[in-house]
Amino acid sequence: MTGADGTRDGAADSAGTVLPDAVRHLRELALSAAGAAAVRVAARTGLADALGDAPRTAAELAADVGADPAATLRLLRVLASHGVFTAAQDGRWAHTPMSRLLRDDAPLGLRHSVLWATEPWTWQLWPHLEQAVRSGHSVFEDLHGQEFFAYLHAEAPQSAEVFNRAMTQSSRLSGRAIADVLDLGDAEVVADIAGGQGHVLRTLLERHTHLRGVLFDLPEVVAAADPVLRPGGALAGRVRLVAGDCRHDVPVRADVYLLKNILEWDDDSTVATLRGIVAAARPGARVMVLENLIDGSPEMRFTTAMDLLLLLNVGGRKHTRQGLLDLMAKADLQVTEVRPVNSYLHLIAATVPG
Repeated sequence: MTGADGTRDGAADSAGTVLPDAVRHLRELALSAAGAAAVRVAARTGLADALGDAPRTAAELAADVGADPAATLRLLRVLASHGVFTAAQDGRWAHTPMSRLLRDDAPLGLRHSVLWATEPWTWQLWPHLEQAVRSGHSVFEDLHGQEFFAYLHAEAPQSAEVFNRAMTQSSRLSGRAIADVLDLGDAEVVADIAGGQGHVLRTLLERHTHLRGVLFDLPEVVAAADPVLRPGGALAGRVRLVAGDCRHDVPVRADVYLLKNILEWDDDSTVATLRGIVAAARPGARVMVLENLIDGSPEMRFTTAMDLLLLLNVGGRKHTRQGLLDLMAKADLQVTEVRPVNSYLHLIAATVPG
């Protein structure tokens, strides 16, 4: 029902006054950092691991994770308001599908993804969003004196490790879906560019036993590749691990190049990466770009929030479909197909011109 002020009626408070939905939602948005901070605490303390299948009290959970019982209860209330844990009538707490994703043993867990999105450097960046919006440029180097990835590996190695694990968790969410949509029957070599610890590449090699693979990423990342891909691993005989920065050079020759959620820097770096692939590839080689596009994502809050974080830390962006197609055209790639892979990823397939 719509009120006299043109807003839709919301819930009544204890005095019977009706607060419009817009009022409630804007107040919640202004304090949404509390939700991010709360889920970070849950991830860092192992609260979800402390809670098994049987409900437990806040005091019991607090004792297990080394926290104050009263403060733990307050934390649980915030989390439950977002669907992370739920309160039983007897005062105990139980799991929800969301809280189970914070467990280390969750098959599609998000614990490290949550930690990555709430690392200390993120809290330092958000207050400078106005500056980034006014200038259109990253603020990270102004704050820390060096570009983001250099800072991460030199000054925040623990955060770099969280990043690697978060990217692996992300790849686990999408690895099978990617393997299902990629036609690799005629390929001999597939190169995963900036492929992190190599989970997607591993999935492809296990699915296609005729394939050989190349994992290309920064030296620190390649050194921590999936043990299955490293020397002595089950797939080591079919994999080359190559260290480098794809923004400067891609010294890899392959039939198929895979780029998943990495073309998110400034536009010049994105075009440079794509041109590096074109320079290294044989004519007719395929380039498979996988991105969650702004104008095709059902997860708009996630995608647009990541878009702003990319602006802050690397001066990058999440792309619209046309925006990414324009950048690929600048690199002389010939796009052949654009289609959804799952609920948040799109495949943009292209070929290297002859």
